[in-house]
Amino acid sequence: MILHKNDEYDVDIIDISYEGLGVAKINGITIFIPNSITGEKVHVAITKVCKNYCFARVINFLKISSKRRKEVDHRYTQTGIAPLQHLKYNEQLKFKQKRIIELLKKQNMDNVKVEETIPSPIENHYRNKAQIPVRLVNGQIETGFYKKGSHTLVPIEDFYIQDKEIDDLIVLIRNLLRKYNIEPFDELHNSGIIKNIVVRRSKCTHEIMLVLVTKTKNVPFLDELINNIIHENGDVVSIIQNINSRNTNVILSDKNVLLYGKDRIEDKILNHVFRISANSFYQINPYQTDNLYKLLIDKLELKNTDNVIDAYCGIGTIGISLADYVNKVYGIEIVQDAINDAIKNAKLNNIDNIKFSVGNVENYLNEFNYFNPSVMVVDPPRKGLVSEFIDAVANFNINKIGYVSCNPATLVRDIHHFYNLGYKIKENKIYPVDQFPQTPHIESVTILERS
Repeated sequence: MILHKNDEYDVDIIDISYEGLGVAKINGITIFIPNSITGEKVHVAITKVCKNYCFARVINFLKISSKRRKEVDHRYTQTGIAPLQHLKYNEQLKFKQKRIIELLKKQNMDNVKVEETIPSPIENHYRNKAQIPVRLVNGQIETGFYKKGSHTLVPIEDFYIQDKEIDDLIVLIRNLLRKYNIEPFDELHNSGIIKNIVVRRSKCTHEIMLVLVTKTKNVPFLDELINNIIHENGDVVSIIQNINSRNTNVILSDKNVLLYGKDRIEDKILNHVFRISANSFYQINPYQTDNLYKLLIDKLELKNTDNVIDAYCGIGTIGISLADYVNKVYGIEIVQDAINDAIKNAKLNNIDNIKFSVGNVENYLNEFNYFNPSVMVVDPPRKGLVSEFIDAVANFNINKIGYVSCNPATLVRDIHHFYNLGYKIKENKIYPVDQFPQTPHIESVTILERS
């Protein structure tokens, strides 16, 4: 049987994919359907036909699951902002736990127990950072988000998972761009001025950093724009222009110009103060980050004689949080600007038992002989750890590893590699933490010990 675009069918949803899409089968062909839940029966239309699978959209529901939330905004599904918004929150937590369990089974590691996902204290409007494109839509300057798999902007004012104060500021700036008719970026012709609005807000101090990403250095009515923003919003303490002339998916360049106020804002994790710059990595959900770090510290069972390597240390948030419990911490990070921030953050918190260096940690391990490390913590990007890194760690005889993961697929791959090199999972447990409600993303903590 051959399926065609716009064909309509009645289907039963038999599963949910790792991206949060409902899964159905038609004559053995897998169909992925947004906004559908296991156990539902839906009437769908095929939207895209690929070689071995298809995508479809729901036309109407023939049977509705009790796990469904009623308040669903199609824009959040259309853009991928909140792919799990249609699932009740307790079901989202189960979905994330199940995702890790299924990945472990594929590696024949079903003996590992995945604990229940720790819920976020708030389920929406939690994000402390936004990166919003500015484009011309039907002749009008708009801010919003792209439809999945396209560069078609969907105008949005309430982004649902972002801090409401951030949403309000973006609307203010959009209206000012309209007022002064400051030309938005045009990807097709690589022209225009304003590309993106990037906003960070501190949960602790309520300070706001605004970054205007521009294609050109010169921006008309820039002084008027700044004066209006600081007049309307007293929490804006930092305005930066990031000049990015490249027509790529990379939002921020390394060319920052301070236009107003400070070049950093401050926030707190576990009573430590951190200064955050425009290009810094910082945990997105401030309501949950304390819980994540407390869990890591608790499960590591640190001693005051421990020496800890903080790989992928960023601006030092994990290393500084651990420093109170151990003898010494050594942080490694490939990005020089992040290390500069980490050094400043250690001084800011009067932490004198921590040292930071720039480089690849696998190249640094031989230099740690004098340091005699007993513990390593890793918080890698979504791609996980490279195999050379895991081999180097095993050869160096690190006794205990705290692995903070934002991608269960690479986590399971990496711990399987550690297994083969003589490590086991402490208490045979993985601890999922929901840093990203309404999305399929899963944070987790795993402690590995040398057998």
